[in-house]
This record gives sequence, C-alpha cells and structure tokens, in this order.
Amino acid sequence: MLPKKYNYLNVPDMPRMIKEGLKTYGVIETPGKANNPIIMAWAKEVGQNVAKVYLSDAIPWCALWCAVVAKRAGKEIPAEPLWALNWGTFGRHVDCPALGDVLVFVRRTADGKRAGHVALYAGETKTTYVCLGGNQADSVCITEIAKERLYTARRPLYTVQPGSVTQVWLNASGVVSNNEA
Repeated sequence: MLPKKYNYLNVPDMPRMIKEGLKTYGVIETPGKANNPIIMAWAKEVGQNVAKVYLSDAIPWCALWCAVVAKRAGKEIPAEPLWALNWGTFGRHVDCPALGDVLVFVRRTADGKRAGHVALYAGETKTTYVCLGGNQADSVCITEIAKERLYTARRPLYTVQPGSVTQVWLNASGVVSNNEA
C-alpha cells in the first residue's frame, strides 16, 4: 500500500508511466533460489528476447521494471532494456526533471565496476530525487537517491504532456539509498 505522504501521485492527470508503476507497488523479489512469478512474467511481457536473458529475480531488475511500465504506458523502450544505463537514450533529455521522468543513476557494484539504476521521478528534496522504482530494497517502492548520482533525466515523448509533469518538492526522509542492486 502506498504511504499516505505519496497520495498526491493518485490524481487523474498523472503521467501514464507513474500510473502503471503504482499498479506494481509492493511487488517483492523472492529471496533465495525461488523467483517471484510476477517479475519473471514481466520479462516475457517486455519482449525483445528479454525472457531468454532474464532468468532469475536475483538479477538486478530495476530496468526490467522500467521496461514493463513503459510498455504498458505505450512508450517505446530502448534496445537492450535490461541495462539501466541504456535508459539514457529513452525519450528526450531534460535538464530539470519532473513528475514521471525517467531518472538514470550511476552506482558501483560490489567489485567496484560502474553500473546503473533506473527509476521514475516522484519528487525531490534539496539533495535527493524521490524515486518510484523496481529493485529498490528488493521491491517496487519509493526511495530517495542522491542527486549527485544522476547520470541523465529523460522525459517520455508525449502527444499532449500531462499538466502534472512538474517539479514536486518534498521533505527529506533522512534515508538515502546507496546501492539499489
């Protein structure tokens, strides 16, 4: 269930990707060797041979979540959508992110390699973006990510942009994600 402080996301004029993302809120990765059938079904739904590559929900799935949300919202997904940094080609670049934009972040793996994370802009504080995304604490949830980690912000292509695509300023929770894998 969506926390009350985020009820502003449940308005009729919300961007479709936010609406579709909220429908998946609370989906949780299955611990151990088992897989959550919902997450595994997303791989088949996305297409592009994703199901042949995505074989376990232990594999980072933020980009899989973003792909299924974009597809359900009628948006074109990038080639090789399982790589978070590939979402840097989605839609069009914006300098000032707003509600429903795709945010691509840089993170480091356990062995120090560069990797990414992708989520949707749900708001911001002075130092963080408040993100609706998958594979955040092994679930679809809303979390804060430091602005300094932003790689790029991408706006979905709209025929008519919803009026709700604006900056949303929130109070900081004090909890900032450091690694979403």
